[in-house]
Amino acid sequence: MEAFETTMPKQVFQVDFLKEKEITIQDGQSILSASLESGIPHYHECGGNARCSTCRILVVEGSEHLCERNEKEIALGKRLHMPDEIRLACQTTVNGGPVKVRRIIRDKSDIKLCVGQHDDHVGREKALVLMFLDIRNFTPFSGSHLPFDVIHVLKKMFFIFQFNIDKHGGKIIDTAGDGLYAVFGISGTLQEAAHGAVAASENILHDVKELNKNYLAVYFSCSLEIGIGLHAGKVIIGNLTVDKKNRLTVMGYPVNVASRIQSATRKLNNNFLISEKVTRLLPGFVPGFPPQVIHAKGVDEEIKVYGLGSTFE
Repeated sequence: MEAFETTMPKQVFQVDFLKEKEITIQDGQSILSASLESGIPHYHECGGNARCSTCRILVVEGSEHLCERNEKEIALGKRLHMPDEIRLACQTTVNGGPVKVRRIIRDKSDIKLCVGQHDDHVGREKALVLMFLDIRNFTPFSGSHLPFDVIHVLKKMFFIFQFNIDKHGGKIIDTAGDGLYAVFGISGTLQEAAHGAVAASENILHDVKELNKNYLAVYFSCSLEIGIGLHAGKVIIGNLTVDKKNRLTVMGYPVNVASRIQSATRKLNNNFLISEKVTRLLPGFVPGFPPQVIHAKGVDEEIKVYGLGSTFE
């Protein structure tokens, strides 16, 4: 009697390439293979051998339905600092569904931006603690002193800011004249970020006070005040290449709120204000007084803040 071999048909799943096409993919088939079969112009400069990274995809939904990273993907992922949501389409198969993904490199213009770049901060959302800091009354100082002295004093101030922000796990994102914008929480927990931001702010205020007493009062017969505002929220972070250097950029509604809180330090006559959202990240925080409310331009809701500093002189 003739023997017949029977094979079970492979399962078929759905993969949605956002704003491009929804495709079917067989169990065990790579996402790259399935997308090419479906007519999606998916870049794969190395031929799908996990060496070029041009087939990278951003997993939007359904990561639990994807296979684990194999040795090739792990090796390249470590070199490029690829976060969990970035996968190599040539090495990734689908075990269930549905899955939603997006090609990172869509045409040749994207290759210059992406190939060789680290993926640790590719456009994603992340909850951070945000700090805005501004030096008060610096314009009158700069207008009445020599340019050398103006820059020299500014360097001393920013050394204090940089040292304490770095010490407590923060990162300066941008500076503008006599102010800066920093974030805490790129690594570690949000609670640790809140503690670090508060500690950095308190140390900055202390060090500026000492600078006023022991240096500016002695050599310039003046003192400088600063205002600090802290807020927490989910923002968009990513790297931009400027002057051939990768620079982390952070944007979003909470950034605007943090800026407004710093601006309110003068109005509320307190040089260190933190939002109620930050206090919720500080276990055991007991202010002993009710929060004050800010109505800020460009901010829809009321902002509740606590003053942890001192009054301006």
